[in-house]
Parts: sequence; structure tokens; C-alpha cells
Amino acid sequence: MQLNQQNLTQLPAELNLPTYDRSQIKAGIVHVGVGGFHRSHEAYYTDELLRTGNGSDWGICGVGLREADRKIATTLQEQDYLYTLIIKHPDGLVQNRVIGSLVGFLLGCDDAMAVIEQMASPDTRIVSLTITEGGYNVDPASGEFDANNADVLHDVQNPMQPRLVFGYLTAALRLRRERGLPAFTVQSCDNIQHNGDLTQKMLLGFARLQDADLAKWIEDEVCFPNAMVDRITPVTTPADLEYLEQQCGVQDGWPVNCEPFCQWIIEENFSSGRPEWEQVGAQFVADVTPYETMKLRLLNAGHSVLGLPGAVYGYQTIDQTIGDDLFAAFLRGFFDQEATPVLDAVEGIDLELYKDTLIERFGNPNIKDNLARICLGSSSKLPVFLFPTIRKNLDQGGPIAHAVLVIAAWCYYSDKHTDRHGNELDVVDEKKVALHEAARKTVTDPLAFIRLKSVFGDLVDNARFAETYQKMLTQIYSNPDVTILMRQVTN
Repeated sequence: MQLNQQNLTQLPAELNLPTYDRSQIKAGIVHVGVGGFHRSHEAYYTDELLRTGNGSDWGICGVGLREADRKIATTLQEQDYLYTLIIKHPDGLVQNRVIGSLVGFLLGCDDAMAVIEQMASPDTRIVSLTITEGGYNVDPASGEFDANNADVLHDVQNPMQPRLVFGYLTAALRLRRERGLPAFTVQSCDNIQHNGDLTQKMLLGFARLQDADLAKWIEDEVCFPNAMVDRITPVTTPADLEYLEQQCGVQDGWPVNCEPFCQWIIEENFSSGRPEWEQVGAQFVADVTPYETMKLRLLNAGHSVLGLPGAVYGYQTIDQTIGDDLFAAFLRGFFDQEATPVLDAVEGIDLELYKDTLIERFGNPNIKDNLARICLGSSSKLPVFLFPTIRKNLDQGGPIAHAVLVIAAWCYYSDKHTDRHGNELDVVDEKKVALHEAARKTVTDPLAFIRLKSVFGDLVDNARFAETYQKMLTQIYSNPDVTILMRQVTN
């Protein structure tokens, strides 16, 4: 049976169907970037809140800005914005849940004004984002808003026909100011340290190019809460669709699968009210910094620490990689020797237990988180997740070998686009060409890859870092079996 509103009452109870009247839900949230993570996290929390009988003003209208978003838009529209969340436990237990908190979807590339008007609607009080690290338009050399981006130049000149999210936000906030409406909150849900602060900086950077007075109003009126988000959400596979059809008798064009663990820590900083997500497990705090730093430099960095060497070695998934005792020891060594010593204390968190839990989560055999997803966009991820740990250890004289091995493996990965056996790797990165061009010069210049300033900044100028990297790179290029170096590092 097709998943949609009409068929909802006929679907089996084990799908854990919405218990609320979706026709009475207003879209108080507009969310840009309706990928798997949003649907396993913010939409899940909101669905959970709606099931308590509260939050009817906080439904979600999804937004896609690009042509690449058409598939998810079409799929969700055909299903009345319903989808199944498949929660896979390490012990094999699978829990299914139909999520009903999404109540609409708009495509900016089809009708930019419809998106702007939805954001400007009096019902909208939060615009949230999962646009990935690469979507914030940061100039990696300066850390400022990249005003030279071609889409930025277009948006400055065409305020009501924008391409970038910052153009949409600015246009909607302009309408709200003109109409005497209060500002909405802009809430980043991306895995970025101080994600709210970064969003504010980038939005103001854009708005000042277009309208300095409006930029001042945004600075005064719009709140940008920082938040830490966490739930491992692998890419949906054909097996997920087949499972739902054969085991549950439902056809869902794009379900989401995830782990049972879920965490959301949010600063109490909203412009015009918020859902009571704390009723369903979210935690509101005065300062999210220590929590997000812990998560970014352990969980997110840990994914890359396993993913890039694992991909070069020939593994396919995170659970397969950490199932290798050497890779598990390598990851724990990174956690204990390099990451933890440069982390601040986190109130209420037992770091040893947190690291144990991460290793258990990574090893969940039912998640099958593909390494291609983990390695996707590494040029945006590593400068945020891994490089701060390297820099702190360089400053303090701490160890860097685990992290540098990951970068050396990344060079090989970016150069060859194959694993050690010659099997092709699915390399997806907005800087793929630049990374490849830099890595392929390694034959004549061993430091060519880390000279790419748009990614590495000035790391190449640190003699200890450059020397350690060159030694490891030389060994990987002579024999791409990364476990040889891993044994040296972990012993």
C-alpha cells in the first residue's frame, strides 16, 4: 500500500503512525535542506512533540533551493509529506515510525517568491537549516563571507530571485520588516562549531552587500541559537525500501534509516518563541560550546579518522572498518592521545563513557553507514572536525600522528580515486578537482597537497606537521596498505 494520508488509517499499527490530526498543523518552521539527517532529527523531535498533543503551531514546511532537490520534493509531495523512519538497534531490533511533522515542501528553483513568502508568513517563526558545511559560503582563507561567489553576485543584484539561502533569508526578512512582522529565528542544525554564530556572520555578510540598513535590523532583531546535533543517519538504500514493502506492506519512496541514539543541545536564544522540544528529549542550555566541541572533535572527527584510511584500505562501511581491531585501536588512540587532552571539561558528560558509546555506535552492524558518505565533502569537514585538534597539539607540543596519517590517506584518496586494490572510489567533494590537482603533484612535490591553502590554510608552514606528513605520505605511496602505518602509530 502506498504511504500517503488517505491510506494512513489502513496501514499496520507496527509502523507507529502519527496520533495527531495533521490537517490542524500549522507550518511554524520552514526548513531548508530536507535530507536524511533533518528527517531523522529535527522532524523526528517535532513529530514526537506533536504526539504529546502540543506543538500544533510548529509543523515544518520543507524547502529545496536547487534542481537537485526535485527528487525529494516530488517523492514527499506524492506521499503527502509522510515518510518512514527505520530505527536500527545494534542487537537487531528494528523500530518503524511514520513521521507526520512535515506538512509542505517548496522548490526555490521553480518559484523563489513562494519560498520567500512562506518564510515571510506570520505563521513562520523559525527558519532552520541543514545545508552542510559547504553551504555557508565561507572564504576558507579569511573565515569571512565569500563575496566573490558567482551566486552571491547574482543575489545581490536580484534580491527577489535569489539562488543562495542567504539571499532567501534576506528577502524574507526584508518583507517582514516592511510588513511590521517580528523577525524569525534562524536555526542552524548543521555539524558546525558555533553553527548559529557562523550563520549570523554569513547572513550579515551577505545582507550588508545588499542593504546596510536591513543588515542592521537583522543584527538587532534575529536570533541565531548555537546547537549541537547528533544522530547517525546513513544514506537510504534500495534494501530499506524493499524491507518496508515486504515486511510492513507499505511503499515508501524515500524512507530514512538511523541509529536509536539521538541528541540535540540548543542554546536558549529565540526571536519569536519556539517548540517545547525539551518535552521530548532536547536539552536547552545557556552555552552549547563545550558540548558541540566534544561532539565535533570526537564523533565527527572520528568518522573521518576511520573513513578515509578505511576507504583506501578497501572497506565499505563504518561498522566493517571498526570491526577490524587495528582500526578500532587506531580510533581509540586518536580519541585518547590527541583529541581528549585538548578538549575542555564538559559538565555532566563522562568523556570515557562517551568515547565507549561512540565506538559502540560506529560498530552497529545494522546501520551500514557507507564510507562514501562519510568521506563526502571532506574539504569542508576536516578543517572543522580535525584541524583544530592538530593545531592545538602543534601549539602545545602534543602528538599528531593519528591525525596526520588521516591526511596522508586523504591525499592518496584524492589523487588515485581508488583503494589500495585499484577499485574505484566514489569521491564527492566540491573541491574534488582542486584536491586531485594538488594531490597528483605529490610525485614531484611531497607537500603539494597540503599547500592547498583554501583547505589547509598555513598548516604547511609548521615544520613538525610538514615533516610528519611527508614521512607518512612517502610510505603510503610506496605501499598503500595503511595498516602498516597504523601499527607504527598505535604501538
